[in-house]
Amino acid sequence: MSDGCDTATAGTVAATNSDRCCLTYGSESQSPPNGTSQSGLMRRDVEFSEGARRVIEATRLAVASTENGLPAADQLLFALWQDESRAAEILLAAGFDEEKLNEFRKSRAAPSERDETSAGEASLEQIIRATKRYAATTAVLSELGTEHLLAGLMQSDTACREFLEQSGIRPEAIGHRRADRPASIGPPIDTDVQIAWREARSEVEESPVVAATAEAVGNSQSTGSVLRILDAAANRGREGLRVVEDFVRFQLNDAHLSGLLKRIRHELAEALALLGGASFHRMRDVAGDVGTGIQNEREYSRSTERDVVQANCKRVQESLRSLEEYGKLIDRAAAARIEQLRYRCCTIEQAVLNALDSRARLASCRLYLLVTPADCRRGLEATVKQALEGGVDVVQLRDKSTEDRKIHETAGQLREWTREAGALLIINDRADIAVVTDADGVHVGQEDLPVRDARRIMGPERLVGVSTHTIEQARQAVLEGADYIGVGPVFPSVTKQFSELAGIEFVREVAAEVSLPWFAIGGISPESVGDVVEAGAGRIAVSSAITQAEEIAEAARALRERL
Repeated sequence: MSDGCDTATAGTVAATNSDRCCLTYGSESQSPPNGTSQSGLMRRDVEFSEGARRVIEATRLAVASTENGLPAADQLLFALWQDESRAAEILLAAGFDEEKLNEFRKSRAAPSERDETSAGEASLEQIIRATKRYAATTAVLSELGTEHLLAGLMQSDTACREFLEQSGIRPEAIGHRRADRPASIGPPIDTDVQIAWREARSEVEESPVVAATAEAVGNSQSTGSVLRILDAAANRGREGLRVVEDFVRFQLNDAHLSGLLKRIRHELAEALALLGGASFHRMRDVAGDVGTGIQNEREYSRSTERDVVQANCKRVQESLRSLEEYGKLIDRAAAARIEQLRYRCCTIEQAVLNALDSRARLASCRLYLLVTPADCRRGLEATVKQALEGGVDVVQLRDKSTEDRKIHETAGQLREWTREAGALLIINDRADIAVVTDADGVHVGQEDLPVRDARRIMGPERLVGVSTHTIEQARQAVLEGADYIGVGPVFPSVTKQFSELAGIEFVREVAAEVSLPWFAIGGISPESVGDVVEAGAGRIAVSSAITQAEEIAEAARALRERL
C-alpha cells in the first residue's frame, strides 16, 4: 500500500477524507466478533480535532501559495508553532522561539539546490497518513490533535525529526502513550468505591489562589468578585489579542508583528498562571452577569478594518489595566509583568495602525528618486521634470555639501515641480527644511536624528523614513513609528560609498517579515532590478540609474515597468 499500511494486520487505516481517520480491521467481509479486532481493540472512528484541521488547512494554503519552495514539512511545523495549540506548548516548553524556527527554515537547501524528491522530505498527505497510522498504535485515543500531527511530522520527515530531537522532543513521548501492541479489553472488574460527598464550593474555597485572594481582600464575597473580574478581564484580553493577531497575520502578512503578538499571548498566559488563572473559571457566572444585557450600538459599528483593529487594541489595553490593578491584590510581581505587557501592546498598536496608514498613503509609490543637484547630468530641473514624466513617484533632495539657504531654495523648487506632477517630496536629514518648505516628509539615516525626534518636528501628518541595513534595524524602525524604510545598500553605488553591503539576502529577510512600505536601495540599475524584484522588492530607490541616463524619462519608465 502507498501509505505503508498492511491489510493483513488487525488494524489498518482508511482515510475517508483529509480531516477524518477511520480504524478498520480486516476486510469488509471479515468483521471481528463482538465489535473487537483479533487483538482486542474496539473498532472506533478517530477524527482530527478542530485545531489540527485548522493547522492542516493553513499548511495547504501555505504550500499552494508560497514561492520560497520550502517543503510541506517546514510549512506544517511553522503552522503548528503559529497556532495556539498543544503542539505549540510542546515546542515552547522545549525552548523554541520564532528565531530558532526561522533559522531551521533558512537552513533547508534552496529550491534550486534540491530536487523535488529529496531524501527524507515528506509531502503533507504523507504526514497526514503517518499521523493516522499513529492512531492505530495508540491504546486510548478519542481524536487526533496537533500534538499527534507533530508526532506524524517527526516520523515522516528526517530533517524535522533531527531538528526536534536536538531539543529532546521524541515522537513516542508526544500525546497519548503508545502501546507496543493493542491493549486487550477484559471483563469488568468489581470495585468497591467509597464516595465522600461534600459541598461543591469547598473545592473552590480550598484553592490556594482563592485562599490568597480571600486573605488579601478580607471576605469571601469580595474574593469571588475579584476572581470574576480577573476572569472577565483575562478573557477580554485574550480575545482582543487574537483579533489583532489574525489581522496582522492574514491581512498584513506581517511575520514580525505576528511574532510579537504571539509572544505577548504566551507571556500573558504565564502572568495569569501566577495569578491563579486556572481557578478563575470556578467563580464565573455568565447568567448572573448584569453586563451581558447592556447593549451599545457603537459596539456593532465598524466601518473599516482599521476600526476593528483599533477597537480591539483598546480592548486589550483596558483589559490588561484591569488585570494589573486587581492582580496587585494577589501577586505584585505578576501585576508588574502585566503592566509591561500593556506598554508593549500600546507600541504594537502604533506599529499596526502606522503600517495600515502608510500602506494606504504609499500604495501607488513604487519608484523613488534621490537627487543631488551636482550629480544631475542634464541639470536639476530637466532631470526631475523628465523623471516625473517617466513615472517617478517620490523625489528626495539629498544635498549634504551646500549651505542651508541654497538647500532651502532648491527644496522650494522641487516642491513646486513635484506638486504639479502629483508626486511626493522628501528632504534628506533636514526635518526643519522639510517643514518650512511644506515637503511631504523627511528621511533619516541610522546616524542621524532618531525617528521619534524627527516625528516630533514633522508632526503626525508628514512622512518619516529611515535607512536600515540589518533586519534588526528594520524591526526597530517598525516599532519606532517610521512610515517607510530604506532597505540596503543592496549593490555598490556610484553616488555613495558604503563600508559594507547589506546585500540581496537582506532584501529577502525584509520581504519575509515586514509589511510596512519599504524601498530597496543601493546601486540598483536596469540590469540588476530584476534580481531585487525576484528577492521580494516591490519598490526601489535609485539615483544614477536615472540622473546619469541619456534618456531620463525612458530610463525611469523602464524601471517603473519592472515593478
